[in-house]
Amino acid sequence: MLLVYTHKITPRLTYAFKHVVLRILNVPVSFTTKIEEFIAHDSVKISYTKTPLSSELFIRSHELLFEQGLSDLDINVQDWGTTKCFFSTSEKSSLPFDIFAATFYLLSRYEEYLPQVKDEYGRFLATESLAFKEGFLHQPVVDIWAYKFKNALQRQFPDFEFPVRKYNIQPVIDVPMAYYFKEKGLLRTFGGALNDLFTLKLKQFYQRFQSLAGFKRDPYDTFKWIVTKQKQTPNKFIVFFLIGEYSTYDKNININKKRFVSLIKYVGDYCKVGLKVSFLALDDMEMLKKEKRTMEATTNYPLEASRNSFSKLNLPETYRNLIELEVKQDFTMGYINYMGFRAGTCTPFQFYDLDFEIQTPLQINPFNCVDFAFLKRQSLLDKKQDLQRLIQEVKNVDGTFIPVFHNYAFSDLERWNGFRELFKMVLESVDED
Repeated sequence: MLLVYTHKITPRLTYAFKHVVLRILNVPVSFTTKIEEFIAHDSVKISYTKTPLSSELFIRSHELLFEQGLSDLDINVQDWGTTKCFFSTSEKSSLPFDIFAATFYLLSRYEEYLPQVKDEYGRFLATESLAFKEGFLHQPVVDIWAYKFKNALQRQFPDFEFPVRKYNIQPVIDVPMAYYFKEKGLLRTFGGALNDLFTLKLKQFYQRFQSLAGFKRDPYDTFKWIVTKQKQTPNKFIVFFLIGEYSTYDKNININKKRFVSLIKYVGDYCKVGLKVSFLALDDMEMLKKEKRTMEATTNYPLEASRNSFSKLNLPETYRNLIELEVKQDFTMGYINYMGFRAGTCTPFQFYDLDFEIQTPLQINPFNCVDFAFLKRQSLLDKKQDLQRLIQEVKNVDGTFIPVFHNYAFSDLERWNGFRELFKMVLESVDED
């Protein structure tokens, strides 16, 4: 057990330490404000305050973990080996910056509570983030810092054996539209066919006819392939189905369609199933409750995980709604157009409510990339190289790699050529030495 001496124990302090020490390094941690207790402790220990007590491992504390609410922080990012850091400390400190304050800043999404430019959907932009501006979005800096902190501890306590954690994956399949042509209803089907003709999309009109007539599988119906892949790997996929009402933003199949219900049950026999929260339900608690109830009635078990339509987050309201509905996990923390680490970590963490200053029971699973981000690259080789670099960043710290693929990314549509290979790369990355 690691014992931390500090002049004041706060919710922020315990939150940051537990992520670094307990979740990443797998070492139990406790806290004390009593010097006698600290001195008597005969195992791993550090002091986290303004001045060292003696010659112990000492991290000079920044004020952030002892404050409440938001303040105008002066952040000066500096190089630290092959990575970046901020909240620099004094020469007496064993690390050149306050790893725990910096961790808290990134995990709590402190910057997303501050005024910022948003996109047309009201989403926080990657380009507005400190990580993007300072060039460390591509690294899980919190995990990298934790391993450097571990090295400092090992030098000070060479006899202490640290537990080993292993690289892991959590594949996510996003289903905003289960079928492209089928199960759309007479009006939508007829309107789509007319649109194909008027816009001279004759190839699509022919595909529509073949799918509806049963001569060919619907291009978005890749679920047998997904289930086959699931059977070949021990890592459980989690598949998020959109079941909200038809709107300008969300255009999936009506949940009252028997084929759609059967599909969800079929996938649920092999994979985990979660709720893809519709865009309108993000701002409507009653609609969110209804979607949760409907999904639970469909799967016949309590809903554990959700992911938001368009990967939109309204902090802190989105997460408070999930907590109120007793949803345990969220998979929305990430960026659509950029690969990387929105919260600076590749380790699932708890949501910290900055308004109430409490750690909540909601687990945030930050995703590292969405298939759309790979479309920026023209060649399959470039896509594979980007994916491999990202996987390697997570492997370097034995973290959890969470990619998001849509069901249609596994289709035969030209736009998604090679994406099945990318998904296979993710699955095979666990078995590599």
